[in-house]
Amino acid sequence: MSQENVEALKRGVDAVNRRDIESFLETLDPEVEWHPGLAALLEGEATVYRGREEVREMFQDYFEAFADLRFEISEIRDLGDRILAVGEMRGRGTESGVEIESPWAYLIQVRNGRATHVRTYLDPKEALEAAGLRE
Repeated sequence: MSQENVEALKRGVDAVNRRDIESFLETLDPEVEWHPGLAALLEGEATVYRGREEVREMFQDYFEAFADLRFEISEIRDLGDRILAVGEMRGRGTESGVEIESPWAYLIQVRNGRATHVRTYLDPKEALEAAGLRE
């Protein structure tokens, strides 16, 4: 089952990179709870998106704000019913043209092949600690 979870993660990231939001949402549980790192940085730790529709709106906002937004995975750790993914986010501001590059990590709880709880970290070390791991 856990290899299936890893494959679902890869399909989800690929779908986001293609801006195929419908395929991406299929990798999420309908009642998913998403804690985004970028929004937490800008809006405060309490930012949470609940359900596929709220996650859809979050990504639509990202797609409007950033042209060429891409997520690259450099490492995946299979933790059974959780997955830790580490990588980089790259994009260019739609209006400003400013290029961004930032590390990120996802700690994802999975049930029945779909993400039920996602927490995004802008510092991969924080994600490792949250997962109870070391580098």
